Amino acid sequence: MTIAEKIRQGKTCLGIELGSTRIKASLIDDTYAPVAGGSYSWENQFENGYWTYSLDEIHQGVQACYTDLVRDVSEKYDVQLTGFSALGISAMMHGYMAFDEKDMLLTPFRTWRNTTTEAAAAELTELLHFNIPQRWSIAHLYQAVLNGEAHLSRVSYVSTLAGYIHYLLTGRREVGIGEASGMFPVDHGGYHGEYETLVNRRLAEKGFCHRISEIFPAVRMAGAQGAYLTSEGAAFLDPSGNLRAGIPVCPPEGDAGTGMTATSSILPRTGNISAGTSVFSMLVLEKPLKGCYPEIDVVTTPDGAPVAMVHCNNCCGELDAWVKMFGEFAALTGNPMDVSALYETLYRHALTASAGQGGLTMYNYISGEPVTGIETGCPMYFRKGDRPLTLGGFFRGQLYASVAALKMGMDILFEKEHVRADGFTGHGGLFKVEGVAQQILADALCVPITTMQTAGEGGAWGMALLAAYMICGEGTSLADFLSRRVFTEMRTSVSMPAETGVQDFEGFMQCYRKGLSVQKAASEL
Repeated sequence: MTIAEKIRQGKTCLGIELGSTRIKASLIDDTYAPVAGGSYSWENQFENGYWTYSLDEIHQGVQACYTDLVRDVSEKYDVQLTGFSALGISAMMHGYMAFDEKDMLLTPFRTWRNTTTEAAAAELTELLHFNIPQRWSIAHLYQAVLNGEAHLSRVSYVSTLAGYIHYLLTGRREVGIGEASGMFPVDHGGYHGEYETLVNRRLAEKGFCHRISEIFPAVRMAGAQGAYLTSEGAAFLDPSGNLRAGIPVCPPEGDAGTGMTATSSILPRTGNISAGTSVFSMLVLEKPLKGCYPEIDVVTTPDGAPVAMVHCNNCCGELDAWVKMFGEFAALTGNPMDVSALYETLYRHALTASAGQGGLTMYNYISGEPVTGIETGCPMYFRKGDRPLTLGGFFRGQLYASVAALKMGMDILFEKEHVRADGFTGHGGLFKVEGVAQQILADALCVPITTMQTAGEGGAWGMALLAAYMICGEGTSLADFLSRRVFTEMRTSVSMPAETGVQDFEGFMQCYRKGLSVQKAASEL
């Protein structure tokens, strides 16, 4: 059967992910391979002290992304897209969207990027003896209570971005367990009962009388059924009216869960690293952590297994800005370069030089970085004046900076908790130039780093796989479904740590750690 015929018969699954800089759609066929895609570029705004996206742009972006997918299907296969076997929604995890009983947003969406909940996160962590990061939804809610914010008297429902879009499409207030684990600690398929009791009591003492389980979305495991695209949801996603209602919709997941799915990192000692605007590693644990660390989140896979997550707010943003500037220079010389060629040229040249031994130290903090204790972002660079400054060394330093905070978090797992990892699979924008960021991460973490031919597909493809699992899993575990049905013939590339690279990265990190006090002072200016 041709791909066009599969699309006509609805034998496809759709995943949509709302990332930090791009909303992306991935349509897969019954071989689980991407056959069409759509996208919409956007940027967060810093307004009234918070990083946010407006509700209008959220709606416009989702619709524009789907329209772009419809166009792609039409151009490739001469088919009008009217439906699929299943679909799923993903988005950047965490954050805070509070609604009243009439579904009115009470305060602008507060994204994961905000570092405004330090007091709440610290108090909750002390109360539970469990790390509650500033990004988590409960930290945002609790901080609003500490602040005495007026909107709290009208709160009826709190959601994440993925949960909100899922509600628009299905009318159901629910999220997958991986997404839920970034809102509030989970246990045994739902919110952690003992922790919820403690937090509910503390909230009530401060005058907020809603219970967490009453205002947070219901928790669903991967593969759970029961949600369907409503007529209103179909009209929202496709204002042209061609999309039919009644399509099954799987539980919404965060970008961490879709990253694990897209890399088949579901079993213990497997892990993945997602690198884009932010960078985070996910390592499935063999046993619970002994300690509680502000640098380490404990979340879950989409099927509920415990995962140690190191999440860093900053990754590619500053690096992208430098690449863009060199692209501007190329255009000024009368030799404009294709963006992909520009990245390829600069990244590969970075492998020819040294950063650590070249005396370069860089910080890519566009926003605050909780892992290293930096509250407010300020990109910064300095070097030893007796070392030559080269283009290759400079971009190698930028690539090092993009994963340096991640390295500091991972050192806690490896050195204090003695967690073991068989390796990590990388995906996301940082890996689009084959073999470069992959090798740098192998050197940084001293473990093998694998990329797949789908490394650039990212979370939208992972979400489409979760949608497919819901209707095709047939009682198998998610890990078995992925290993036996999806990744059996996947082409992979593996980079092993190289001694010279390990030494160079460690030289960079020695100065990076020492210079954090300078970075803090600079950010305060």
